[in-house]
This record gives sequence, structure tokens and C-alpha cells, in this order.
Amino acid sequence: MNEKNIQTRTIDMSVLDEGSGPLVLLCHGFPETKHAWRHQIAALAEAGYRAVAPDMRGYGKTDIPAHVDQYTVYHCVGDMVALLDALGEERAVIVGHDWGATIAWQAALLRPDRFRAVAALSVPMMGQPPVPPTQIFPQNDEALFYTLYFQEPGVAEAEFEADPRRTLRKLLFAASGEAGSRKPGDGTPNPFGMVNRSTGLLVSLPDPAALPEWLPAADFDRVVEAFRTSGFKGGLNYYRNLDRNWELQQAMAGAKIAIPALFMIGERDTGLTIPGMDQIIAAMPSLVPDLRGSHILPGAGHWLPQERPSEVSAMLTEFLGRLGND
Repeated sequence: MNEKNIQTRTIDMSVLDEGSGPLVLLCHGFPETKHAWRHQIAALAEAGYRAVAPDMRGYGKTDIPAHVDQYTVYHCVGDMVALLDALGEERAVIVGHDWGATIAWQAALLRPDRFRAVAALSVPMMGQPPVPPTQIFPQNDEALFYTLYFQEPGVAEAEFEADPRRTLRKLLFAASGEAGSRKPGDGTPNPFGMVNRSTGLLVSLPDPAALPEWLPAADFDRVVEAFRTSGFKGGLNYYRNLDRNWELQQAMAGAKIAIPALFMIGERDTGLTIPGMDQIIAAMPSLVPDLRGSHILPGAGHWLPQERPSEVSAMLTEFLGRLGND
């Protein structure tokens, strides 16, 4: 694919850029890179769109700012607006997965003049909680929620960077549909749940004998090499801004998404194990009045663009087709 470096007014970004036509901007999550969108890039280009997938701030070949407070959602939305300008594009449809979904929702909320529609995978649009997020997440003397485990700089980095191949193999498998049904009592591992304070996140996760079929060895090698080069600090810094994001977003509390939207999540997504998540998804139309589809993909886990490439690409192209070229 056409990989290139683009200088924007905020950061230098490495992007995959394919096709011509209305722009679709694809934002990945943690721990992934722009290559996670390889299937959708090809499908969108073939369908008559320009598909651009950047390595997000702190990932891959994109700049990795030094300070934790440079990883708020506002910085990331600013990167996407700056990328549009650098590409010479006035408007785009923004698509995001995982942290990319959070950024896409906020981009839709903040700049409907630049983003004409939004599609989010795995993370629904959510209202502002009454207190900072880190005050909500559970913890006890033995364990703490993974987002809290990620808060102290250097701790998760040391665990993850000791062996990036093992880290990514365990994380990607454990959050996939292949790991289990995620029904109560089935013993499915959850890398994004509670973390033992003494042993860390990875020790309790299975180490699969083989990669899932949706993750060929060459593609896995590519993401491993990316994290060997960049480290995990940039991606972890997104989590270290959860409370800062909450403070900054108070001005937008109660605001609704005013543009057309699409949502999809895997039936076996780790996020669905969080108490109340099904109610949050059901209540999304109150925050997203023009929600044109909310889909649960049977048997799929957290990595929808890779686990269910055909279904995701088909839903995106159908959604885009109904938008027209406005």
C-alpha cells in the first residue's frame, strides 16, 4: 500500500493513502497501528473512496511527543483536522476503533463542519460521568482495573516491552473472539479487566500455540516490529489522560452528535463484560440522534477490522453510499 510521511502543523504522521474520491479517515486503537485497517483501505479504495489511515500520535512511524499531557483527545482531534488540511481535503468521514473510536466521536462532536459522518467500532458514544473516570474504576488490595494499572508511567511499559512479540501475541489473542464466548463462568481471559498488583497483566493470559487465522504471520511481524521501534509509552499515555480529558470535556457535557453515525461491536468484545455497557449502547440514540445503525457481529471479539474484515468493510461502504458525496 501507498505509505508516506506527511508533515502537519501538529505532528509528522505516517499514513497509508489509497484510492480517490470522498475522503475516509481511519483511526486505529491500542495496541495497533495503521496496518490494522489494511482490509478496509483496499475495500474503500475499490468502492471509490480515498482511504487514509494514519499511525496515530505516539504510534509506529508517527511522532511520539515526550510529555504525558500531549496525548489528550483534543490533541488527537487536532491531529485529524491538521491531517485534513495537509491532505488538501475540506471534509471527511471519520472512522475509529477502540481509542480511535473515542477520538472519532469527539471529532464528530467538536468539528461537524470538517467531519460529515462518523463510524465507531467497539467503543460507543458515552456521556460524561459525574466524577473523573479513575474514581470509578474498581480496585482492591490484590488487583486494580487495567486502566488504573496503566496510570503509573513506566510500569506497564516495563512489562510490555520486555518481550513485545509475547505481549502482542497474548493481548491480541485474549481479546479476540477465538479466546472464548465471554459468557459468565466460561473462563474466557480478559486482558482489559482486573490486573493483579503483584504479577501484572500478561501472566494470567494464555499464550496461544498459533496465531488466529485473521492475523497472518507477516502482518503480526509488522505490528511487532512497529512496537519494538516505538515502544508502548505513546499508546499508554492515552489512558493517562482519562481524567484530564474529563476536565477538558466539561464544556461539551450534554452536547449531541449532529452528524450521521454508525456503530458496531463484536459479540465477544471485552468491553461488553463491563457492567452497564449494554445499557450504554442501548441509550446511544439519546446522544447520537442520527445513529443509522448499531450492529453486534456474532462471534467476533475486540479486533473487528481484522477479525471480520468483509463484514466491517461492507457495513462501512453501505453507510457511506447512503451518505452520498455531500
